[in-house]
Amino acid sequence: MIAFAVLFAVMGAVSNAVGTAFQRKAASTVPRGGGLGLLLALVRRPAWAIGIAGVVGAAVCQALALVNGPMALVQPLFIMELPFALLIAAPLLHRRLPGDGWRAVGAVVAGLALVLFAADPSGNRNQAAMVRWLPVLALCLGAMATAVLLARPSRSSLFRAAALASAAAIGNALTAALMKSATDRLADAGLPAFLTTWQTYGFAVVGVCALLLLENALQAGALVASQPALTIGDATVSLLLGVALFDEEVRTGWWVLPEAAGVLLILWGVLRLTRVVPRIGELVH
Repeated sequence: MIAFAVLFAVMGAVSNAVGTAFQRKAASTVPRGGGLGLLLALVRRPAWAIGIAGVVGAAVCQALALVNGPMALVQPLFIMELPFALLIAAPLLHRRLPGDGWRAVGAVVAGLALVLFAADPSGNRNQAAMVRWLPVLALCLGAMATAVLLARPSRSSLFRAAALASAAAIGNALTAALMKSATDRLADAGLPAFLTTWQTYGFAVVGVCALLLLENALQAGALVASQPALTIGDATVSLLLGVALFDEEVRTGWWVLPEAAGVLLILWGVLRLTRVVPRIGELVH
């Protein structure tokens, strides 16, 4: 089961990276603008269709990964989406990843491997009692609302970007928890149970909110502020939700030291990627 979770999570990261890269490729071939005209122009581009297929495939792979493994394992693996997106988008958009970019990608991969090896996440529950969901929902939604309130226009652009990205990260983690529960209903009891459980509509609503928060974070300030908050925040909150909702376990004690070292490697790699890749904002979004 764990092997399937890892496989589907990595496939989901690759699929999302493909979707991001090809949507960016399609957008680069149409005149600037928005609204219905932009959409009509994009749907005629094969690259855009490939991008949408990648996004849909990523959602399916994420659902399968969450059913087969703990959140504390699955969600951190989606950190790989960023380096995958760069590796795919750079040649697709006729750009070259510099040497510092390759070293940053290596740091992200090595840091993630170190974190997951040291933490050794485990757990096989996919459902949680309502008594657990209520405080989790209150804390997560409250934290998201607080982050949005803190990101008022009078703040610096970097602070606003980091605050909104943090809210998006919490939303992404909560969406994954709700999806894990809803998908388990689908696997166990079929489509009627999936369509009648509140978690199905919960992950749809929270997921849309998280996406809107991310788009606002990217508009608010530089990627160097938003991407680390999104990357580390999603993985951290997912781990906490896995423990709080589904009784997942990670190693503590002296294992915290290599876990912290892995997190620092990931953070360094993400920060370098946001600085050294030419026009990285256009490559990954």
